[in-house]
Amino acid sequence: MIDHYILWTELFGGLALFLFGMDLLTRALKVVAGDRMKDILARLTSNRFVGALTGAVVTAIVNSSSVTTVIMVGFVSAGLLSMAQCVGVIMGANIGSTMTAQILAFKVSAIALPMVTVGFLVWFLAKGKKIKQYGAALLGLGLVFYGMHVMSGAMRPLREYKPFLDLMVKMDTRIFAVIIGAVFTAIIQSSAATTGIVIIMARENLLSLEAAIAIALGANIGTCATAGLAVIGKPREAVRAAVVHVLFNVAGVAIWFAFVPQLADLVRAFTGGADAAAAAPRQIANAHTLFNIVNTFIFIGFTGQITRLVERIVPDKPLDGPQPIKPKYLDESLLRTPALALARARMEIGRLGELATKIYQSSMPAALSGTLEELDEVAAKDVALDDLHAAIIDYLRNIGIDSLTREQAQEFVALMKIANAFESIGDVIETDIVNIGVHRIEEDVTISEATLKLINEFHSVVMCAVEDSVEAASEEDEDAARRIIEMHGQVSRLADEAGVHGAKRLVADEPNRLAAYTREMELIERIKRIYYFAKRIAETVEIGPGGRPSRLIAPSERWPTLSQHRMPTDPPPSKS
Repeated sequence: MIDHYILWTELFGGLALFLFGMDLLTRALKVVAGDRMKDILARLTSNRFVGALTGAVVTAIVNSSSVTTVIMVGFVSAGLLSMAQCVGVIMGANIGSTMTAQILAFKVSAIALPMVTVGFLVWFLAKGKKIKQYGAALLGLGLVFYGMHVMSGAMRPLREYKPFLDLMVKMDTRIFAVIIGAVFTAIIQSSAATTGIVIIMARENLLSLEAAIAIALGANIGTCATAGLAVIGKPREAVRAAVVHVLFNVAGVAIWFAFVPQLADLVRAFTGGADAAAAAPRQIANAHTLFNIVNTFIFIGFTGQITRLVERIVPDKPLDGPQPIKPKYLDESLLRTPALALARARMEIGRLGELATKIYQSSMPAALSGTLEELDEVAAKDVALDDLHAAIIDYLRNIGIDSLTREQAQEFVALMKIANAFESIGDVIETDIVNIGVHRIEEDVTISEATLKLINEFHSVVMCAVEDSVEAASEEDEDAARRIIEMHGQVSRLADEAGVHGAKRLVADEPNRLAAYTREMELIERIKRIYYFAKRIAETVEIGPGGRPSRLIAPSERWPTLSQHRMPTDPPPSKS
């Protein structure tokens, strides 16, 4: 008789160790390979085959096809890649995900606990954060192997347990096996875990190779549930990526469903062995890999058609009236991968900068000659900027400074500084420039043509600096940063010329000359202040040889909390 309590305790305990180890391994690999993964994907070309290969490599490195898909959604949303390129990468990600099965096919129970021991010691004792993550990855992989060993031991008695053997007989019914694989994978949200359990059962001679392959095919469908849940409430680009994932996996399973026996014979032919049970794990892993590689080659030629089909299934939603500004790139699922989360924050800061640029562009005509209604419209735009800024700061706060490497901590503080500088530009416009325009109307001030020309010239020069600051911030563009910094002399000269011009105009025989002089000089001072915020943004970009180096931002420098948006060094906006 089988002791059911011990059996199920060992089985589910082993599964818990397996899933925990897989999660620990994936998290550590995300941290270690995050920057590398981002750079690899960012260098994609329009070649769909290169895209598929890149998706496979990146997914194999980080052990997570979902993370690869999330990054691609961000690139598509930003207009950096087309949906057709994204389709190729998602196909390649399926190939990369089969590397887990290849690793699990090794019988490495003898080194599982040594891996756990060494991994724990490295994670516990290492000082460097990156070294600690390598230790965590080794610890996770050891737990995966040990969990498989525990489950394998728990399953041996099942070879004599009739109810279980009757269930295994049903697995030879292909459609039943596919459904079981899909449902189980959807429940535990890990196709790797399903494949691992199937490998264990085949190793214990509890499952035929054909049934194991059918369950693995079902796991490919079940893993789509994870993608589906992940895009609930997300932008339409994310939904389209999930639909591509579902279509590709379901269509692939449909093609192979009738050829499972032939696939089993094929992998037996080139992965043979005297002991069928010993050879089965590698045969399952090879069948899983072959299935995804062949599917990719079948569908890679139809990326354009797949893209058009997905766009018809998930069309763009028509916009009714003005839409509120909401974060577009701040994906919470990437918070555990700091390198990618910081990259998303930088993309969102680019949107913040574009909004600040538009507000500044519209502020000067309103301040110089606009009506009260036009000034109110300018002030109202700052509300959207403040809301977006608050969302960025909150996202950065949730990344957690303690989980960052030194370089990432420096980028973290730089992004805080940039976001606050753009928000301060909006504050200067809302609090100062709009008020100057209001006082101009109340005091019935008319600015002369000569002064208008001078102020508009100054405004145009600083406008270039603000536009360059967006490029410098969002793309870490050294040339843009250098242009802003080198503009300092021109800005000072124009401000001085405006001061001399104002002094000469002060003695002119015109009505409200003193009030006009006051408002003109206030505007010049605020425009100059906006330039200094743009310059502060430029100084966060490291400029190489030939340019002025940026100030090093130490990780210990104090950054603001959510309720303290402005940097401590920023003086409060002055009132006119």
